[in-house]
Amino acid sequence: MTNSFSGDAMTTGPERRSVWQLWPLRLVFFFLVLATIDIGCMVVPAVLTHSVGKHADPVVLMGACAVAVVLMILTYRLLVQVTERRSPDELQIRKSVLPLAAGAVIGIGLFCLAYAAMAFCGVVSITGFGTTAGLGVALATSIYAAVGEEIIFRGVIYRLFEEGFGTFAAIVVSGAIFGLIHAFNPGATLVSTLAIAFEAGILLAAAYAMSRSLWLPIGLHFGWNFTEGGIFSAAVSGGHAHGLIATTFSGPPLLTGGAFGPEASIPAVAVCVAAALVMLVLAARRGEWKPMRFRFRFA
Repeated sequence: MTNSFSGDAMTTGPERRSVWQLWPLRLVFFFLVLATIDIGCMVVPAVLTHSVGKHADPVVLMGACAVAVVLMILTYRLLVQVTERRSPDELQIRKSVLPLAAGAVIGIGLFCLAYAAMAFCGVVSITGFGTTAGLGVALATSIYAAVGEEIIFRGVIYRLFEEGFGTFAAIVVSGAIFGLIHAFNPGATLVSTLAIAFEAGILLAAAYAMSRSLWLPIGLHFGWNFTEGGIFSAAVSGGHAHGLIATTFSGPPLLTGGAFGPEASIPAVAVCVAAALVMLVLAARRGEWKPMRFRFRFA
């Protein structure tokens, strides 16, 4: 069976294919189902505990995050099996440990490099010990964000756009959408939106392109977020956190990230884009860079 573009969505005889061969249809269907689960797992507990618009009970929040993570993984695997008629190798649970661990180490290392660069610029300093009180919530929300966002943005948007238009277009489109989604976060600005699109959008797409496993970007995403908020008490995409180390940020928003957090800073963008370029070079050397093309169905 070969891959080719066809302007005909419907064919006859032995060449007739399932409607799910149309990747835009799968993209919309996957996104709607997974986004509904993602939102529902947060909204339903909030409604049941009357905490909508308030600070959720930590135990309820951690439970909701755990349920969301399990449902997102199982649903993605089921959707791929039913519509694409294949095993979802990019999210094989038995092959998760090594890429998850590698991704977490990379994410931790990259944030520490960004933090070191900000410290060198004199805009951040450690002021003492923080607290362990919010560690459970930071851990749960970091895992939840990493799994949910990577499945939707890399497993669905990036992967299916790459199927239709190639790697370059998939990186641009998925990165732009990822940045726009974060434009509604607290403290978001035009700079933070562009920063997220470039640093996280490109880096996480590159991690998937290089490994062809969602576990690597999931681990990387988790490692960065947890280190940022759970360890260094910095705002994570506008959400304030209380971590193990108390830190103070002061200086130009371009260097500190302002109210949005370090992700909107020049040091963070520079570190992440540099790492992304390395990963993309490795992806190309491994033959994982898909050339530009134009097709609407996988035949």
